[in-house]
Amino acid sequence: MRVLLVEDDGDLSSRIAATLRLESFVVDIARNGEDAQHAGLTEIFDVAVLDLGLPKIDGVSVLKSWREAGRSLPVLILTARDGWPEKVASFKAGADDFLTKPFKIEELVLRLRALMRRANGHASAKIVCGPLTFDAQLGTFERDGMPLKLTALEWRVLSCLILRNETVIERRELMERVYDGDAEVDSNSIEVIIARLRRKIGADHIETVRGRGYMLTASS
Repeated sequence: MRVLLVEDDGDLSSRIAATLRLESFVVDIARNGEDAQHAGLTEIFDVAVLDLGLPKIDGVSVLKSWREAGRSLPVLILTARDGWPEKVASFKAGADDFLTKPFKIEELVLRLRALMRRANGHASAKIVCGPLTFDAQLGTFERDGMPLKLTALEWRVLSCLILRNETVIERRELMERVYDGDAEVDSNSIEVIIARLRRKIGADHIETVRGRGYMLTASS
């Protein structure tokens, strides 16, 4: 799952990014509003963490530009500004959540997972598809009630598929959500990951839709 982290404090953004990557997220960092605005308008993200006090363009203006352009990605405001006017302005601009500094990184992770789950139409934290159960709050998978061991790349692919199960996800979109922007990626890498997942969860549960992408299905 891919996160756009917009934070001009270099030390803080590095700490947040390191924790999110340990939780198997892909993280892109923007350190000013201009870069953030461009990234949010041109690239695919599952969620954004957005500071308000940014160089060049402030966070509320960045968010307004995304919403005016029809970008619907969930946005969590992360800021030291805890006044009511800032909260009102953020939510009016289209924010989905608001967290003030200082904060617990564990809470940030939980909030991001909840935002992504709700954005994909899941009210419950536990998402079931065939033999699979995904606890979207904890980020864990089970197969037939037993913990499923996955690599970071396998987790990213399978979480994308189960959050939108019974829906075809294009191969290009999976690539963008699974790999860091500067990663060197083989042309058949997604196919290799899909093959490994089929061995772990059952081949019939991941369908290849020729010319489009892949779909996780409950039927076998």
